[in-house]
Amino acid sequence: MKMKELTQKAYPWTLVLMILMGSITSVQCSAEDDTPEPRTVDLGDDTDDDDQAVSLDGELQISDFVWQGLNLYYYWQSSVPALADSQFSNQTTYANYINNNPDPDDFFDSLLHEDDRFSWISDDYNELQNQLSGVSAANGVEFQLSYIRSGSDDLVGIVTHILPDSDAATKNIRRGDAFIGVNGQTLTVGNYRSLLYGEDLSYTLNLADFVGGNFVLNGTDVALTKVVDFQKNPIQTHQVLNVGGQRIGYLMYNQFLTSFETQLNDVFATFQSAGLDAFVLDLRYNPGGSVANCTRLASMLTGQFDGEVFSQQIWNSKLTDYWNGRDPEALINRFVTTLDNGTALNSLNLNTIYILTTDRSASASELLINGLSSHINVIQVGEQTTGKNVGSITVYDYIDNDGTKNPDHTYAMQPIVLKIANSDGYADYAEGLAPDTAVNESLTNLGTLGDPSEPLLSAAINLITSASTTKAPAVETIPLGEKILDPETARSQRMYLDLTLDMDLLTEVRK
Repeated sequence: MKMKELTQKAYPWTLVLMILMGSITSVQCSAEDDTPEPRTVDLGDDTDDDDQAVSLDGELQISDFVWQGLNLYYYWQSSVPALADSQFSNQTTYANYINNNPDPDDFFDSLLHEDDRFSWISDDYNELQNQLSGVSAANGVEFQLSYIRSGSDDLVGIVTHILPDSDAATKNIRRGDAFIGVNGQTLTVGNYRSLLYGEDLSYTLNLADFVGGNFVLNGTDVALTKVVDFQKNPIQTHQVLNVGGQRIGYLMYNQFLTSFETQLNDVFATFQSAGLDAFVLDLRYNPGGSVANCTRLASMLTGQFDGEVFSQQIWNSKLTDYWNGRDPEALINRFVTTLDNGTALNSLNLNTIYILTTDRSASASELLINGLSSHINVIQVGEQTTGKNVGSITVYDYIDNDGTKNPDHTYAMQPIVLKIANSDGYADYAEGLAPDTAVNESLTNLGTLGDPSEPLLSAAINLITSASTTKAPAVETIPLGEKILDPETARSQRMYLDLTLDMDLLTEVRK
């Protein structure tokens, strides 16, 4: 039996739910029985001798799931020899291969392409699902970690913003505060994960001031408690600024979530009624999110491009051929005039937009900039972005057509599956999108979000008014060591697409 025949007959899958650029969701199921049996592979010479069959149960079934999923969806599938369709000529070689790779995490890593910076596998899909919807255990303090100085293992955390309606919003802590200890322990590269991202829901931050060239504890301790399943509101702040006789709309948007689209549309109603002269969109801490929400935000910012192409998806050759043959429109994201519920968008009809970015602006944030740049004048202010021009999908291991997840494990994987380009076909920004006006965000001179004198916003306003009316105040800039990308930020850099696929996908692609 050839490998493609084995896959079709012994391992039928169904595709339902959604794709994550950060989700296609893949579904493994038994077509004949509601109670699926363990997947088995014949170790004989392609005979049906049951005595020669091996059951791919335990962690072997996870490794089997990993290979099958990457072989079908992975963007670099054709460039990874171990994922080639012709890699296994019969059941025996495939079964031996899986049997020799029993650790799914190590196996997953071994199959990744050298250019892949973002694919990952999780042993807890519940946690992954929550992250994608902006739900997590959170106390509301968002921060950036850096080495205190080069050559030191000690770290300093700088608060970048406080989430609305969180525990931290009720405490004496604000943007720009520094902490060098947690629960009385000095924060270091060796303990920050356990202290800040461990299982304990509560911890105390030990705040510090910069005195005489060093960070010194100032005696202020802030006790914080994480709320389980806290829903983050991506609309951090919004206002209309009157500067130099011009009305400037300002919105800080921290994640692309479809669940907040009604609130976002209401904010744009306020902007629309204000009769704006210019608009500044702050994406400096936005790691990505829903492509659908990104497309609708682009449509709120414009409004004059209904039905035109905002972005287009580039998959591996197998899936590209599949969609081009079945539904080419599924690869296109177009500007719209309504929300999913039919509510009309409140659009600004902008021809120019100013967008604030840092190295934490990723995925759907970069998509918004790249997609809009084909249609209007996008002036990027701040730092070069992350450079995530590819999207990942969340692949689950389902066992039936009702969406029942395999009860033997809670693994899901999020491999890179596509690039996303603008209407001009441009998608080559793996090194990030460079700003038109470069302004590095100094962690020791952050300013107040939404204040015209805040350094990044001030730079954008000065471009709008052609004057230095909002120059940021001069303060001492403290040299810090290299930044550390915390685990939550690293894993939140994703985009996702809403897409439903029919049950024929696997056999259609692999026949």
